[in-house]
Amino acid sequence: MKTKIMVSVLLLVAMVLSGCSSLPQPKPPGVGNPPVITASFAADKGMYGDTIKIYLAAEDPKGEMDRIAVQVNQVGYGVYPTSWTVVKPKYAKKFVGYIQWDTYSEDTPKMPEWTQISMNITVIDKGGFQSVPVVLPYQFVTGGFSSAPLPAPFSQRAMRRLGYIDIDLINPEAPMGPLD
Repeated sequence: MKTKIMVSVLLLVAMVLSGCSSLPQPKPPGVGNPPVITASFAADKGMYGDTIKIYLAAEDPKGEMDRIAVQVNQVGYGVYPTSWTVVKPKYAKKFVGYIQWDTYSEDTPKMPEWTQISMNITVIDKGGFQSVPVVLPYQFVTGGFSSAPLPAPFSQRAMRRLGYIDIDLINPEAPMGPLD
């Protein structure tokens, strides 16, 4: 019995030392050159129910951009499941546009004043390489807001909608309904 265990251990050590391991190998750093978000912009406050436009510019020299991932973190609630936007093949090398989020939900007719969220946005290529994420803060407040002009490169042309964010926020102060 001890001999079988000893042989198994020696065989495993020999496989690991020779590089023949069944464990998944991480992608080496610097290999694959991930997409790059070159610019981003979104208003930092507005009323609950407003449409938020998140402006993004991204590039991938390989032309393999595949998806935009948006993850929302809400103070008082937590992190929501990721919303995915597929990048159309004609924009796989470079895009400038916006993703749209209609924040109102029938399940959440109101949100507390000063509710804070952050939007974490990443572009992912077909090989699974991710851009450095951008994090954009946002706060739900009532009141008038001036619409400041968009910064470059978003002010230089008509913006195309790249997709929608599919996240329904939850009011952390609302009473919970009956449990099924």
